[in-house]
Amino acid sequence: MTEAIIPLLSLIALEIILGIDNIIFISILADKLPDNQKNKLRYWGLGLAMVMRLCLLAFIAWILKLDQTLFNLFEIDFSGKGLILIMGGLFLIYKSTKEIYHKTETTDDGTPHVPAKSSFGRLLLEVILLDLVFSIDSIITAVGMVQELWVMYTAVVVTVGIMLVASKPISGFIRQHPSFKILALCFLMMIGVSLIAEGFHFAIPKGYIYFSMAFAFLVDVIQMKTVKHK
Repeated sequence: MTEAIIPLLSLIALEIILGIDNIIFISILADKLPDNQKNKLRYWGLGLAMVMRLCLLAFIAWILKLDQTLFNLFEIDFSGKGLILIMGGLFLIYKSTKEIYHKTETTDDGTPHVPAKSSFGRLLLEVILLDLVFSIDSIITAVGMVQELWVMYTAVVVTVGIMLVASKPISGFIRQHPSFKILALCFLMMIGVSLIAEGFHFAIPKGYIYFSMAFAFLVDVIQMKTVKHK
């Protein structure tokens, strides 16, 4: 039991880092809904992410087969996991680019472009699709770290609980500071690029991505404080 504590804590930490992408994506989508549905989308999105990961753990043997080569094209081996990561990366880049366009584009009279309201069901479907991509990547990563299934199940439940608590303040912060929303969207674009690169077996260390975004976040905070004191 004691020997499993360190792998469990390590896996929880890793899952939280990987879950930041999910929280930001859900928070940005939730901002499109009326106030009475924002929390509902966050809770449903993260709750379904937990259910999905727990279900995938039950089919761990099938999940591991996704890492096997399906075909070879231009001397590149493509697996089921790789194809899912490529499609998920393209979807993430498309959604992030679209959101940035809506935030920066103006209409003919100079007013900000306001996108049409999205339905709760459509946004929840988008969250589920991205949950699937992140869940498969997360499960395969978890299998490489630990062997005991109970450790994986515990890590998933604890991580989603932490994400549920953290999602509301993160969402509120992004909503109150539009510049950080653009930064978050750029972060999601970078994650999309890294998913595509990983699908082509060109792994970009996530530490580089998170460090660069943390530095950009720090610069944005300093700039915001500077403007406030002028």
